[in-house]
Amino acid sequence: MDEVEVVVAHSERATLRVGDVFLKVDADQARIDVEVEAMSLAPVPTPEVLWRKPPVLAIAAVPGTTLGRLGGPATGSPAAWAAAGAAIRKLHDAPLPRLPGRAGRSIGELAAELDAECALLVANGLLPAGLVTRNREVAEAALRPWTPAFTHGDLQIAHVFLEGDQVTGIIDWSEAGRGDALYDLATFTLGHEAHIDDVLVGYGDDVDLEVIRAWWAVRSLLAVRWLTEHGFDPFLPGCEVEVLRSLV
Repeated sequence: MDEVEVVVAHSERATLRVGDVFLKVDADQARIDVEVEAMSLAPVPTPEVLWRKPPVLAIAAVPGTTLGRLGGPATGSPAAWAAAGAAIRKLHDAPLPRLPGRAGRSIGELAAELDAECALLVANGLLPAGLVTRNREVAEAALRPWTPAFTHGDLQIAHVFLEGDQVTGIIDWSEAGRGDALYDLATFTLGHEAHIDDVLVGYGDDVDLEVIRAWWAVRSLLAVRWLTEHGFDPFLPGCEVEVLRSLV
């Protein structure tokens, strides 16, 4: 009998793997609705939905391996990173989905969330005030008008699978929707900034790198407290706190 592997588990959701099947358990069925719809619309390889019985969604594993993970070494050739960039561009150029996603928060909403989170990071003693203030300044460049695109919304490097130089699957679509394309690019390269040029070979060079840096700051500032409270460690080498230090 296959063993049950706990891929991720916290108070909001859990993902289990049994052989070649992933079981996603989520009390928020709206997230599952978004995920299923996004996978049906995305013009890139996605996992096959095997069955759904709330609160569980069963999907098939995709072949291949990732280019790395946040806090770990990156792998893959420049051509593999470029292939990932080309797949991301294909997604961003696709017809827009119905609803906004995680990358589609309004400028005002995002600024308010960011300011509140920065205040909590300092008040709770999680990060030095100077580091938070300087990164909040870097983050300001992300708060600008943008053209909506079909975004994944949580395009971590661990969510894109490749075999050789071919993308074989992109997973975890629960944050998908209309949003800022540069948010996806920044999320994918977070902690692996050295590969941004390879990604842009496939994606295209019409990208403002200052905004990418700003999104690195935004995503890291918003993640530190949540990760700490849910049993993860953003202070590990290569993770969010190190990213924040590298930006100032």
